[in-house]
Amino acid sequence: MNGIGSVALVTGGSRGIGAATALRLAEDGLDVAVSYVNDARSAAEVIGKVEALGRRGLAVRADAGDGAQAAAAVEETVRGLGRIDVLVNNAGVGVLGPLDGLGLADVDRVLSVNVRGAFLAAQAAAGRMGAGGRIITIGSCMTQRVPGPGGALYAMSKSALTGLTKGLARELGERGITANLVHPGPVDTDMNPADGPYADPQAAMTALGRFAAAREVAAMVSFLAGPDSAYVTGAEFAVDGGFAA
Repeated sequence: MNGIGSVALVTGGSRGIGAATALRLAEDGLDVAVSYVNDARSAAEVIGKVEALGRRGLAVRADAGDGAQAAAAVEETVRGLGRIDVLVNNAGVGVLGPLDGLGLADVDRVLSVNVRGAFLAAQAAAGRMGAGGRIITIGSCMTQRVPGPGGALYAMSKSALTGLTKGLARELGERGITANLVHPGPVDTDMNPADGPYADPQAAMTALGRFAAAREVAAMVSFLAGPDSAYVTGAEFAVDGGFAA
């Protein structure tokens, strides 16, 4: 069971949902590694907060869009913290725009981070996990409902994670490892602030009429990473305020 002595890796954990998840898992008693690409300072701040909670922390520089680095983040976590019990595939990029404005570089970058990186991290983590392991991937409410033009590439990339999650659940179930998917709606982060210029129409699309706090998404991850979710696998969970209702 995951708890004291367990280790989690949160990819893209230096800010936003990833940072909130790292701190929630530390509060739950896990040691936590976070991966980041450019913002070493923010990653260090997250690790400082993890350690202030009495847990071990580790910052790993790894670009999820680089195949070798996506897998290496898992190995560095094992080297630094001794094991891996929980993988939170949170790293992602969003490129929105009309079809005729998206180039091959956009397509390659979104798919390499959102899909290939998630697969390779899961593959590496599964090779290191024992019974009770958890693979939790962060999807998007846009897999259930694309509210307007410009979201085809992003929605496609996040929709692929449904197949990944169900496939992992089937392949890893006999080893006692679960795989689940969390679909956030609009979340108040520095990339998409609740008081930003595009916030009002996003909030209006939800049944609750507001953005989520990152900690509300982290709470779902916490449940899926914990012992009470041992019989939950291959499932999708909307934390979207009724966006898809």
